[in-house]
Amino acid sequence: MLRTCVIDFGKGWERHLPLVEFSYNNSYHASIKAAPFEALYGRKCKSPVFWAEVGDIQLTGPEIIHETIEKIVQIRQRLQAGRDRQRSYANVRRKPLEFQVGDCVMLKVSPRKGVIRFGKRGKLNPWYIGPFKILKRVGPVAYKLKLPEELRNVHNTFHISNLKKCLSDESLVIPMKEL
Repeated sequence: MLRTCVIDFGKGWERHLPLVEFSYNNSYHASIKAAPFEALYGRKCKSPVFWAEVGDIQLTGPEIIHETIEKIVQIRQRLQAGRDRQRSYANVRRKPLEFQVGDCVMLKVSPRKGVIRFGKRGKLNPWYIGPFKILKRVGPVAYKLKLPEELRNVHNTFHISNLKKCLSDESLVIPMKEL
């Protein structure tokens, strides 16, 4: 947040920190479907900047309010530009994945955390195992797989990030016992 505003405000950037905080807390967030202040307190933030719009008495001069409103608009634009830039960086590597019921997928193996852990760790362990058939789609990013009996102690619903489309021949499948 600060990086988007420091360049514009130069040496006086620390004086504008309260405005940055105010702008962030009163900006709409899609994840919570409201501004953080509104989500926390159940009402919109009432500040001297917006008292003229509401109709209350102005405590400060109109030029200070006008200058503050300009700064807040500028900060909001910079925050939005920063969000858009980060979104574009994240979307470069992101590819839409969607599987159908009956497709074969490979399941990611993680030695430290994640989906499946095997007794031994090391460089030569497989990164993915499978293929497994998709039984059903649980949500927009989760799938239920048909796992073999050897993996009965593992849950059978996985996030899409742990799956990879299987493009190999099913006759070349390595049995789980050999892993």
